[in-house]
Amino acid sequence: MNLIPKIAVDAIYELWPMITLFIIVLITIRILYLKIHKKPFILYKELLNLCFVIYVLLLFELVTNTDFNSYNNNFIPFKEILRYDLSSKLFYRNVIGNVLLFLPFGYFVSYYFKINKFYFNLITVLITSFTIETIQSIIGRSFDIDDIILNILGGYLGYGIYILSGKLLKYYSVEIKNNILINLIFSILILLLCYIVFRLYGVAL
Repeated sequence: MNLIPKIAVDAIYELWPMITLFIIVLITIRILYLKIHKKPFILYKELLNLCFVIYVLLLFELVTNTDFNSYNNNFIPFKEILRYDLSSKLFYRNVIGNVLLFLPFGYFVSYYFKINKFYFNLITVLITSFTIETIQSIIGRSFDIDDIILNILGGYLGYGIYILSGKLLKYYSVEIKNNILINLIFSILILLLCYIVFRLYGVAL
């Protein structure tokens, strides 16, 4: 069993020049910004910025270039969701995978906009997911309303994590901002979630 799914390796291989460029530019801008405005360097916030850039690039690669062997449009809610056996690999990849795929997106949207109402998160997730499905149908893939439903659920879970983490940061603000262990754990959790998503969508595990 490969430790890194083939799809993740392929995506990183195809996008590494762009990922590298974005990371270098982002780090340079952030360092200059923090220095000019004399703001403190908070590790977990800078890691979030980098993770968001990488996540968006990998999301684009995943939804546009992954072959799911399914090209039938579905406009009936829950039709595709209910046809999978709960113990099947397809259920975990197409149902659980679509939820987890947008969980980071829901968190990032809430984090950057500092919103405390899911209504704004829902609009962003809905527009993004609908756009992805429309593009997929144009490029020869399929439009699936169930994917949008599952993406919205993932966005909601991401929003919930944002609200929970916000309360923890407010309660333990001083300790968390200066605790290397917490930053390390946070980074590991992000990487673990990314690995799980790619494992669910993986071609060769």
